[in-house]
Amino acid sequence: MSTALWQRLEGAGLALGGLLVAVFAAPGWSALVWIGLLIAPDLAMLAYLAGPRFGAIVYNATHIYALPFLLTVLGVALGSVALIAAGGLWLAHIGTDRALGLGLKLSSGFRDTHLGRIG
Repeated sequence: MSTALWQRLEGAGLALGGLLVAVFAAPGWSALVWIGLLIAPDLAMLAYLAGPRFGAIVYNATHIYALPFLLTVLGVALGSVALIAAGGLWLAHIGTDRALGLGLKLSSGFRDTHLGRIG
């Protein structure tokens, strides 16, 4: 099995885990809040307007697993279900991207990722 396939499977597992964290932490949130938080990391694509190198840096900063994990841990430390759920949804977003083969971006362009070229 290729390393890219392993990373896609890992992403699917993390997406499911992130969703479960959010479901248990904040089941009463409206659908609009859930959808908004799920797609919010993709606003980082706007950084590509400043060029592919800067775009890749900003996009990758919002699409690494460490930050949503840290947000979730901070939520646990502070007793904030909102932070826990937001971290879970952020993780679900990144995991879904990886499962679909959308990896971290290379500075050569948006379609070039660590999992291969998109499209």
